[in-house]
Parts: sequence; C-alpha cells; structure tokens
Amino acid sequence: MDAILAQLLNGLDKGGAYALIALGLTLVFGTLGVVNFAHGALFMLGAFCAVTFRALITMESVTVDETQLSPWGSPLEIRTPMAETWFGDFGAILVDYSVPFSILLTIPVMLIVGVAMERGLIKHFYKRPHAEQILVTFGLAIVLQEVVKAFFGPNPWPQPIPSDLRGATDVGALFGMQAGAVTYPLWRLVYLGFSLAVLGAVFAFLRFTTFGMVVRAGMADRETVGLLGINIDRRFTIMFGLAAVVAGLAGAMYTPLLPPNYSLGMDFLVLSFVVVVVGGMGSLPGAVAAGFLLGILQSFASMTAIKAIVPGIDQIIIYAVAVIILLVRPRGLLGRRGVMEA
Repeated sequence: MDAILAQLLNGLDKGGAYALIALGLTLVFGTLGVVNFAHGALFMLGAFCAVTFRALITMESVTVDETQLSPWGSPLEIRTPMAETWFGDFGAILVDYSVPFSILLTIPVMLIVGVAMERGLIKHFYKRPHAEQILVTFGLAIVLQEVVKAFFGPNPWPQPIPSDLRGATDVGALFGMQAGAVTYPLWRLVYLGFSLAVLGAVFAFLRFTTFGMVVRAGMADRETVGLLGINIDRRFTIMFGLAAVVAGLAGAMYTPLLPPNYSLGMDFLVLSFVVVVVGGMGSLPGAVAAGFLLGILQSFASMTAIKAIVPGIDQIIIYAVAVIILLVRPRGLLGRRGVMEA
C-alpha cells in the first residue's frame, strides 16, 4: 500500500506537467486548428523566464567596508544581491522564493511571445495542410532552442527550491498509515497543487466568462460566431497567448525539479503530443484526463517489480497505451466524433 501511494503521487506530479502542456496544445488546435510543434519550446522559454528572473534579482552590488581588511590588507568588498539592497528583508524573501515570484515575469513575457508568434507566423498557415504547420512550427522550435542556447549556453541552470519548501512531508500519516511510511518532497506537492490551480483557472475562465463562452462557441462553429459581428480572430489570438502562458508557467515552476537547458522543450514535445492524441484532438477535458492517466501509468511502470517482469516497460508504456487506445478509439478518449476518424 505504501509503494502504491508513493507511485500514485509520482504519477499525479508528472501528470500535472503533462496536462498543463497538453492543455495549451489543445487550446491552440481547438481554436485555430493549428498543430503547434513549437509548444514544447514555449515550455522551455517559461523555464528560462525563471532563470532570467533569478539572475536579475541576484545581481550583486559591491560596497567597500573600510573597517574590515582582506587577507591581502585591502578594504573588504561586501557583495549583496541587488534585491536585498533595494528591498531589505523583502528582497531576501524575493531571492529565496525566486521560482514562485518568477511567474510575475513569466506571464507577461509568454503572453507577448504567444501573441507575436500567432500574429507574425502562425496566422499565415491556418488554411495550410497540417504537414506544413508541423514543419514550420518545428522549425520555429529549433530557432527558439538555438537562441536560448546562444544566450544561456548548453549546460543546465539549477534553480533552488525555497528554503521553507525543501525536504519532505509525511503524506502517509494523512491516510492513517504509520508515521514515516510514505514521505514525499514538498515541492512536488506544491507543483501538483499549482498545476491543479492553473487547470481550474483555465476551465473556469472558459466556462464562466463571456469571453470564454464566445471562444467555446467559436471552437464549435467559427463562421456562425463571425456572422454575429464578433471578432473571433482577435479572441483566438488571445487564446494562443493564453496557451503560451500556461506552457510557460508549467516550465517556470518545474525548474527546481529538472534544471532547464536549451533541449528541455524537445524532451517534453513528443510526450505532450501523445497526451493530446490519447485524450482527443481538440478536447480540453481529454487533454487533462490523458495527462494524469499517462503520468500515473508511467510512474507505476517505473516500479522495480514491474520492470523485473517487463524490462524497459517504463520507457514505452505511454506509447503502447497510445497505440492501443487509438486502435480501439481513433478519436481518443474524449475526442469529438469525426476527428482523426476515417
């Protein structure tokens, strides 16, 4: 039971990341009909927003203390992060919690990147075949990857977990188990909670706001909504920006778990598309359900007992499940009838 609970938590943690990335992909496909192979690069850019934010707030100011001498007899230089110099105690908190606070930079940057990407490039491929959309967005992903590599180099950039959120918590005790039976890293629980909060916010926005209702109507029948005098193209552009923000937030908060480098987007790209296809192209609930389902399956497949029976199963389980589901139900778990079906 202890091992099952631990693997379930691992699966939900992975599933949260998969679901966030897949949700953004599905928003783009459902609104614009574009297969966006640059979406993984948006996840990577969000991660480097966190890196950039920390680099900015930890830039040091140098003061000279005449009362203290270095081993060489010269006045001692004292280096203090700029944030602490400007904001005092709050600056120290800002440095410690740089990853959560980085969302203040991630949201506007990713919104601008998403809107610029849609207006500058994607809009010219709305009516093109999906093969051309894949080629141009994949090319864009490579360009973004190389730009990041040029600025940040090829090596990973570790990001620290806030000091109060390091270590593990006794999750088993919450389920009546023996103390210490199941402990789980605090930051992974924070990331799971953050993922659920973002997912809930996106669904609430689409469900309960007038803007969201118009977008959902446009996804179902774009021409009719346009005939009502509504500028649906502008709203879909904003949704592309929102999809970029969701991917960027997922990447920024994931940095303490996986130090980002320029290839991070490609690592998540294939998995995210598998999640979208399994859930159903254009189905938002399907993307979320498939994300958590595949995350849990991958986690259980990584157990030593399972790998002893089927070596390497943890590397192929997601793709094997995708093949089985698509053979039985080509439109995916919750896909609309006629999508991806002959």
